[in-house]
Amino acid sequence: MDDSSEAITRLLVDQHGSPEAAENLLPLVYDQLRRSAANALKGEAPGHTLEPTALVHEAYARLAGPREIPWANRGHYYTAAAQAMRRILIDHARSKGARKAREAAVQGLSDVTSLAKQDPGTILAVDDALSRLEVEDPEAAAVVRLRFFAGLSVEQAALSLGKSERTTARLWSLARARLHDFLTEPGEGASHE
Repeated sequence: MDDSSEAITRLLVDQHGSPEAAENLLPLVYDQLRRSAANALKGEAPGHTLEPTALVHEAYARLAGPREIPWANRGHYYTAAAQAMRRILIDHARSKGARKAREAAVQGLSDVTSLAKQDPGTILAVDDALSRLEVEDPEAAAVVRLRFFAGLSVEQAALSLGKSERTTARLWSLARARLHDFLTEPGEGASHE
């Protein structure tokens, strides 16, 4: 673990609502969050109003406030950051009032940066499929969140989840297959909550 990683972990564990710790944390995590946001928004359609900086700042704002439960470690924090970015993208897509585009969403599963290239309806379709996967296999869904929304590699996701790379890669493959199944089921279109 490098000095930066140790500093992040120390600040996260010690933060527990401390404004000073939150202020010191941002410069240490900003680059990773910015890369993740840029990857999530790469290739976005012209006229898209959500920029990587705005996505990072909104996600960070959601994470930096006082918390009753302290951060356990970097993995906990990056998992929460991935979830926050996912929610922001979903909220943004919903505000556009887009319709689902399941077939295009299947194409969006080719790599971690291509989801944001899809129209807002596709993002909603993937979110619906991910919600179904979370019920069916929470571990596989956690890998998807870290890969899609935090832009982490399989190796980084494995570290965040405390799993082996092999297990994480297997969960990633399983998750992609299940999401494909959910997105291509005939007659889909309603939410499965």
